Amino acid sequence: MTDTPAAAPKKRVELTVRALVLGCLLAVVFTAANTYLGLKVGLTFASAIPAAVISMAILRAFKTSTIWENMTVQTVASVGGAMSSIIFVLPGLVMVGWWLEFPFWESVLICVFGGVLGVTFSIPLRRALVVEANLPYPEGVAAAEVLTVGSRGSEQTESAVRENKAGLWVVVTGALVSAAYALLGAGRVFAGEAAKFIKLPAALGGGATGMGFGMQFALLGAGHLIGLTVGLAQAFGLLLAWGVAVPILTSPDTIAWLTANGIPSVATTLPVGAGAEELASTVWRNEVRFMGAGVIGVAAIWTLIKLAGPLIGGLTSALAANARRNSGEVLDRTEQDIPINIVAGLSVACLIGIGIVLAFFANSNPTLAGSTILLVAGGLVYVVLIGFAVAAICGYMAGLIGSSNSPVSGVGILAIVIASVLMLGVLAIAGLPADPSVIAFALIVTAIVFAVAVIANDNLQDLKTGQLVQATPWRQQAALIVGVVAGAIVIPLILNLLNQAFGFEGGPKGIADEPLAAPQATLISALARGVIGGDLRWDLIGVGAVIGVIIIVLDMVLNAATRGKVKLPPLAVGIGFYLPAAVTTMLVIGAICGWVYEKSIKGTRFADVGRRMGVLLASGLIVGESLFLVMTAGVIVGTGNDAPFAMLPEGSTFPAMTAAILAFAVLTVALYVWVRGRSAKV
Repeated sequence: MTDTPAAAPKKRVELTVRALVLGCLLAVVFTAANTYLGLKVGLTFASAIPAAVISMAILRAFKTSTIWENMTVQTVASVGGAMSSIIFVLPGLVMVGWWLEFPFWESVLICVFGGVLGVTFSIPLRRALVVEANLPYPEGVAAAEVLTVGSRGSEQTESAVRENKAGLWVVVTGALVSAAYALLGAGRVFAGEAAKFIKLPAALGGGATGMGFGMQFALLGAGHLIGLTVGLAQAFGLLLAWGVAVPILTSPDTIAWLTANGIPSVATTLPVGAGAEELASTVWRNEVRFMGAGVIGVAAIWTLIKLAGPLIGGLTSALAANARRNSGEVLDRTEQDIPINIVAGLSVACLIGIGIVLAFFANSNPTLAGSTILLVAGGLVYVVLIGFAVAAICGYMAGLIGSSNSPVSGVGILAIVIASVLMLGVLAIAGLPADPSVIAFALIVTAIVFAVAVIANDNLQDLKTGQLVQATPWRQQAALIVGVVAGAIVIPLILNLLNQAFGFEGGPKGIADEPLAAPQATLISALARGVIGGDLRWDLIGVGAVIGVIIIVLDMVLNAATRGKVKLPPLAVGIGFYLPAAVTTMLVIGAICGWVYEKSIKGTRFADVGRRMGVLLASGLIVGESLFLVMTAGVIVGTGNDAPFAMLPEGSTFPAMTAAILAFAVLTVALYVWVRGRSAKV
């Protein structure tokens, strides 16, 4: 079949009602999927590419659809999905006992005001980080590539049309397989996790350790997306945590030494003769993860130091462009941002709204009511200064390694520590007691800053896509704001559903009593309680900070020695510390599977198509399982049955484990072989 270009539409169709509506609908889907995935494993995925593929398939029914209209859809959908990362902080308010559920309007306003600030803060950074900086923006470039070959226009060929149709089926098939496997897991036909804990021989210190992997296709897909470099860095963090730190801290000799020197150790609080699983898991959860927090904090600070130049350059460039516009100069369409005076107005409006939210919270609590002005003023200054800084950090890291791998977790950890320390200053000035309302206030301020971070993280990736397809920046920035609102409305609804069905670790139990780990929210709430309560293990964070410095130096050495071919991202190593071993292991397996798959198609005529199809398969695997489990939460809440899909009695572990491992391996190979075959036929 001959590849003949289709006729290009004459009219520039970009920011349309149908694009905004479709984008909002997809934002709901991806927000729900990302909310569950983030609470389960502490990771979210970039939804720009699957959103673009779905958009092109649907809007193809309209002869006037264009690449820019499809870009608007993927912009709204991806930023709505990115808004779900606020769940790295908000559940902390339930974990500390301040909220029993997520109040709708308060949750929505926190997301909207913080998210819109993320948009406005990223606008002056666009020229510095998107146009002028030599950053790869892997996900933004990939999304532009997908849009270019799949949208109507002069560049589109018949093979591109076939690829678009095949890509949609890859997403759907991946989602169906993932959801079906999750259904069998919920039915107890398959086990969800395989783990083994052991006590080491005396010659190796006699400590405990363990290893496991979660048999979940959502994790496999997430591993594929993060790539081999980040996956192996996480494996290194996993090795440091479970192969070094946990065995040392659980060693009888170490415990005896710590006890003799008056250094607290959680291992001493366990009963004599505690099993390997209890010993290793307790030490990892209460001590080793805080080392990971230290690694991530140091990495985030290092990133900020490296960003000083781009930060100043972005502001200077934005102000210069506004001056040219005010002097009457007509800017090229592809350089027309939302005018800086409107950006400033939106920012001020959001800050006023944030001030009202903070004042309402303070006035509703007797402990804080007398210090409302001080708290609101301090909170607003904190949001402006730290918010802009984290917007720059996350935007830069999104450009460097992709928004899915950007350091939002590390930024959240750093932000809560700073907020909690500042709250200690407020307590000293106002003479307030360190009660739960103070911790809750610190979490709310951090949630707003986190919303800024996650949206800026996604925005700059989307703006790179827009630059590559020659979109109009101000129209795209308007679409970003619509996406923020769409995602914000969905989040409290999903959070309340999951909270009622499963509950969160450290919070009230759900109907199923299978609390979601919510690793970042657990750690962030623990940090807030520790700093304000005065019992934070700074020694553990300090050890992690030293490890972080060593890893940064090692990364620099590897970069220099291999000319950038070998890297050891410090943030990824830190994530390997504090994610559960079963999660990290499967992420690493997914990263290796993705690498093997791409290696198998390298050099073939369909290598580029196959790479894009692999991304779509991974996205489908994540969406299918996540949406099924969100639906499961709804069924649990609606019926009051904690296992509504159970097909076997509880306790059928060994057959379920064996069946799960075999089925998971066979399906994984089959899916990759099938996708490779589909790619070859396009």
